Amino acid sequence: MSKVLVVSGHPRTGDDSVANKTILEELASLLPGVEIDHLDELYPDYVFDVEAEQNKLAAADVIVLQYPLWWYGWPALLQKWMEEVFVRGFSHGSTGTALRGKKLVVSVTTGASEAYYAPDSVDFNNLLTPVKATCALTGMEFAGSLPLFGVSYANRTDEAARADMVERSRLHAQRLAEFVSSL
Repeated sequence: MSKVLVVSGHPRTGDDSVANKTILEELASLLPGVEIDHLDELYPDYVFDVEAEQNKLAAADVIVLQYPLWWYGWPALLQKWMEEVFVRGFSHGSTGTALRGKKLVVSVTTGASEAYYAPDSVDFNNLLTPVKATCALTGMEFAGSLPLFGVSYANRTDEAARADMVERSRLHAQRLAEFVSSL
C-alpha cells in the first residue's frame, strides 16, 4: 500500500469536534501505518516546524487533507500551514519538485446539508478551487474529494443527533479508507 499522510486541519479536534475527531480515530484503525498529522496538537500556537512538515509530505505518496468547511474554505490553521510549508523551492518553482506526482485527497465536513451545496446555489465543487489550483502549481494529482454533509457541531449536545453524527462519520472514514487504499 502507498504511504498515506493525513493532515488534520481542525484547530480544536480534541474539544470541539465530533465528526473530524471520529473520522481521524477510525482512519487510524482502518489504515495500518497511516500517519496522522494533528496540526492542532503539534502546533497549538500556529508556529510550524516547516522542515518536519515538508519531510512528512515528501515521504508520502498520498496526502489527505481532513478539515471542516469554515466560511467556505479551510480553517486558518490549515491555511497558515499551507502558506508556510508549501513554499517556492519545496513545492513549486524551478527547484520545487517535492510534491510532484503525489495524490491529494480532500475529506471535508460541513454543518450544512448536501442540498445547500447544490450547483444552483453554493456549488461545492467551486469551493475546491484553491485545492485544485494548489495541485496545478505543485504537480500533485487531485485524486478527489469526499465531503460529509450535515454534521454540524451545533448538534453535538443532542444525544440522538450526536450518535447519528458519530455513525455517519465512521461510515465516511470507511469510504475514505477504501478510496485511499484504491489509489
